[in-house]
Amino acid sequence: MTAPTSGLKTTEYRVVGMTCGSCAARIQKTLNKAEEVDEAVVNYATGRAQVTLGEDADDGVLVQKIDKLGYQLISLEDDSDEPIEDEDAKAARYWKYRAIIGLILTIPFIIHMVAMVFGYHLPDWWKMGLEPALATVILFGVGWPFIAQAIARAKAGSVNMFTLIAMGSSAAWLFSAYQQLTGNPQVYWEAAAFIVAFLSIGQWMEHRAKSHAGKALRALLNLGVKEARVLLPDGQEDMVPVRALGIGDVLRVLPGEQIPADGTITEGTASVDESMLTGESVPVRKQVGDQVAGATLNTDGALTIAVTALGHDSVLGKITEAVSRAQNEKAAAQQLADKISAVFVPVVIGIAVLTLIVHLIIGHPVATAVTAAVSVLIIACPCALGLATPMALMVSGGRASELGILVKGVQAMEQISALDVVVFDKTGTLTTGEMRVVGVDLIDDYDEAELLGLVGALEAQSEHPIAKAIVRYADDQGADRDHTVSDFVVLPGRGAQGEINDQLIQVGTAALVGDIPPQLATQIDQRRSDGATVSAIAVDAVVVGAIAIADQPREESSSVVADMHARGLEVVMLSGDNTVTANAIGKRLGIDRVIAEVLPEDKAGVISELKAAGKTVAMVGDGINDAPALSTADLGIAMGSGTQVAMEAADMTLMTADLHKVGQAMDIAQRTELIIRQNLGWAFGYNVLTIPIAALGWLRPEFAAAAMAFSSISVVSNSLRLRRVGRD
Repeated sequence: MTAPTSGLKTTEYRVVGMTCGSCAARIQKTLNKAEEVDEAVVNYATGRAQVTLGEDADDGVLVQKIDKLGYQLISLEDDSDEPIEDEDAKAARYWKYRAIIGLILTIPFIIHMVAMVFGYHLPDWWKMGLEPALATVILFGVGWPFIAQAIARAKAGSVNMFTLIAMGSSAAWLFSAYQQLTGNPQVYWEAAAFIVAFLSIGQWMEHRAKSHAGKALRALLNLGVKEARVLLPDGQEDMVPVRALGIGDVLRVLPGEQIPADGTITEGTASVDESMLTGESVPVRKQVGDQVAGATLNTDGALTIAVTALGHDSVLGKITEAVSRAQNEKAAAQQLADKISAVFVPVVIGIAVLTLIVHLIIGHPVATAVTAAVSVLIIACPCALGLATPMALMVSGGRASELGILVKGVQAMEQISALDVVVFDKTGTLTTGEMRVVGVDLIDDYDEAELLGLVGALEAQSEHPIAKAIVRYADDQGADRDHTVSDFVVLPGRGAQGEINDQLIQVGTAALVGDIPPQLATQIDQRRSDGATVSAIAVDAVVVGAIAIADQPREESSSVVADMHARGLEVVMLSGDNTVTANAIGKRLGIDRVIAEVLPEDKAGVISELKAAGKTVAMVGDGINDAPALSTADLGIAMGSGTQVAMEAADMTLMTADLHKVGQAMDIAQRTELIIRQNLGWAFGYNVLTIPIAALGWLRPEFAAAAMAFSSISVVSNSLRLRRVGRD
């Protein structure tokens, strides 16, 4: 990465072994204490750590420090072409299988509980034979990762939520084994089974969410071509890997090819499609001396380019870094469960030990003391806590998908109820992102159908987006394009011309067609003030009309803006387009504030400025250039019709291009955030109320297990209320 200051370098690492936000906080604290480190940021969501340290510092010391904590710190190759491995997707599959197996194996316990409710007594072999065997398989098979992590944390002198999970489930299993071996019929196998099964579901959902958080970065890093055509000193060309390029290398880029790296044009002219970076729907004409960015598309000319920036110094690299930085900032606001886990776990263990000691001191039998201590561990085991967030996300995600909305995470939902501003990208979001003819103006009643046939035939020879829009319009109007075009030529920056039926047909600027009659000039000025691009049309050097092309607003854009206003939100339109066009669209849609001509790397800065002013901000966009802004916003919403990078960077994705779903997405986010807070409040409140009861010996383990199950059922039932979103 680019060094932030002289003498420092920033390196990215993969962190292995993190299981919750408290793990990330502990690693970050340890790294920042090291003398070699200037600053360290650990992102639990993506499993990455960005560490800024002295240029000559040995990061082996850091690796050893983190290894002593029970985690692994693995340096990543900055310029590697290999796709980043999605470890969380693998972990999600791993926990998915464990959760499914665990749930299947708990069916006999559920049957037993139902039978007891209706007064039926199952055979002794069921509870004394089948259930112990299943509980053992579930705990030491399905739940082994919990135990292994608890052991690893203990060796490193630390604890986390896995410690409490392992202790609670193991205590229930050990106590039940003791009871059964001593002939006591009061056993609690179901407690151990349910703890592991429920928390496996939680791990599955959590790793799914984490996998989504890292996809934006992986998608960005996989953009662009992998090979470049290098022009050698002897004039020969050689295809080399992009990662092998150096500053100053001379590249040859042919029409229709992606530009491999940032550089300066040294030879040639071409229209370059920069929409993936700027959002501008019209390709930009580039000539000698102009700068071009890697991963943009050369549409119509051969270019020779001298490389000026690579990797993290490139435009795309800066966008990637901005997305990563925004995700790190989000990860700093950990979920409530993770924030208090470092305190909650040792406190519960301490209460259980203290309960055992106090009961023995006051003369209670050993069995009574052990029963009370086990009850504390069982009642405190965070089944409901572990389910609080993933269950709400699972239900809301299912309901959202039915409505055509993909929900990816919880962090952005925390402040949705306080939303102040919604920022819309213009091109491809509020507009269709496709150039269309919006009007044809003629002089002296020139026949429109005939003119469209001539112009359509001419423009059919070009691949330019404006030309394609004209051809499409001519076809829609039924114009006859069956003409032979000869001497066709594109005149850079001016337009195109050719011979049809012995007539010279020209489409373009005044520099190409000559003087424009005053009456037509007035109409052209009006079209341009409305945000359209206008090309004049001349036949045999006589201007006979003009055709206006524009990126039109979506049909529903006005009503969506009105809906945002009805919600009390300020509406801002953000665009890389020119000010005249952006203002015209903004006025037409009733936008409160228009911010135009914004560079790709500055879009996230606009969002940050709004947040710094105390605003809670939602961002709706569709392009690669929107990805940093989508990540920076409190709530990022991507259009499903947009780029994969934008969809991965956002917190929500609208699976269709229907902007009305923005309001539905906000409703789902708000309701989900409310349900999660209710779930967490219930889970923590439940522990606060029941732990003292268990410690006093007033709550036997079987009732503790039942209360724990009831707590989890309450969380599940509350989460299921999200199924009603959109139906109320």
